[in-house]
Formats: sequence, structure tokens, C-alpha cells
Amino acid sequence: MLTYCSFIQKGDENANGYALHKHYHDYLYGFPIHHDDELFCRLVLEINQAGLSWTTILKKEAAFRAAYHQFNMAKVAAYGEKDKERLLQDAGIIRNRLKVEAAIYNAQIVLGLQQQFGSFKKWLDHHHPKTKQEWVLLFKKTFRFTGGEIVNEFLMSTGYLPGAHDEDCI
Repeated sequence: MLTYCSFIQKGDENANGYALHKHYHDYLYGFPIHHDDELFCRLVLEINQAGLSWTTILKKEAAFRAAYHQFNMAKVAAYGEKDKERLLQDAGIIRNRLKVEAAIYNAQIVLGLQQQFGSFKKWLDHHHPKTKQEWVLLFKKTFRFTGGEIVNEFLMSTGYLPGAHDEDCI
């Protein structure tokens, strides 16, 4: 079976996106994130990946950061119609109305979680550990545009679910 780790180890260095994937895998994937804006960033990127390749998202990450004010949740939570339209016209990001609206709504929700738990990370820690199914139910109840695969990848990529790296992964 070809896993993410074996793809990175055996990948063709000339393959489209290999360097982006390798850097992401070696330094970011499966490692805890302690800053709430970066956790929010990862959630938004995972939501935007739905139906697309992760390479596409990695190539657009800088544009996402610029478009969403470096994922400053207070700013994103305050976005209005002008901001939605600006995002939907930005060719550097994924221009999907449901995904844009989910980012804004989810920023508002995370701000509420911060007030209640002290941080987004503390909210995640409060619920950890859970099974994938339990996490999916919690995320669907709490956020928008968070299906099973999105929740799985978000939690695996941030270290809350196992499976990000094989035992023999370098």
C-alpha cells in the first residue's frame, strides 16, 4: 500500500508538487500546532482541499494567507459581503462560495470557543482523545463544511489522530 510517507520517500523529485509535499510532510504534517490562527489556517486549507489535490492547496497557501489576513480569526470573523466578494474574485485562492462562507462562519465559532475554553487548541485538547467518528460528529455539530475526510486530515495533520507517519518514516 502506498502511504503518504512512502510517497514522500519514493516520490519522483521532478514530479509536480513533490518538493511542496516533502516540505509539508517533513516539517508540518502530523506535528502539533500551538497557535490558534495556524490551527484555523489548517482547518481552512483542509476545507478548501475538498474535491481538489493537496498540491493545489500547497501551491496556493501564500495567496490564502494574504487573502485571509494571515488567518487572523478576529479579522476573518468580521468579514462582510464586500470581503466575501473580494475572496470570490481572488484567482489566487479557491473561489467557492460555500468554502468562503464556511471560513468566515468557522472563524466566528472559533472566537466563541476561545472565550469559553481560552483557545481553539484548548478546545481540541479538552475533547482529546476521541475516535475519528466521535471527532467527525463533534466537528459537524460545531463547524461548517467539515465532513469525515476533512476532519480526519485536519486532526491527523495536527497530531490529534494517529497515522500521519509510518513507523519507518524518516
